[in-house]
Amino acid sequence: MDTHTEVKSIVTAACFGLLLASAGCASIVDDFSGRTEACRILATGEPGTGTIVRLIDTGATINNDPVVEFVVRVVPANGTPFEGRAKSLVSRLDVPAVQPGRVLPVKYDPRDPARVAFDLGSCPAK
Repeated sequence: MDTHTEVKSIVTAACFGLLLASAGCASIVDDFSGRTEACRILATGEPGTGTIVRLIDTGATINNDPVVEFVVRVVPANGTPFEGRAKSLVSRLDVPAVQPGRVLPVKYDPRDPARVAFDLGSCPAK
């Protein structure tokens, strides 16, 4: 094997390793920020309207943006209102827009209504 082929093999392996690492990091960030769970709820959940009742600082940040747990009063399309929780990464610039009293579309897990996700079209279609 000549030097050029060896270098090309090393570069190819390094690029492949970086690609795998970045895919793994994206998955970890999605899990850590609550996005993975939110996308699961949005895929199978029941619709409702959610009013933010309270914000809880999780103490976590991703790229200096806070991961926030929201206490949400959910009014389902059919049924009695209840309280649930949603976790989401919030841009520092959007923090004033997600304060108590804000009403947003939500979906909730019908098997565990305490699991709520904001229905803002942030998950890729499958």
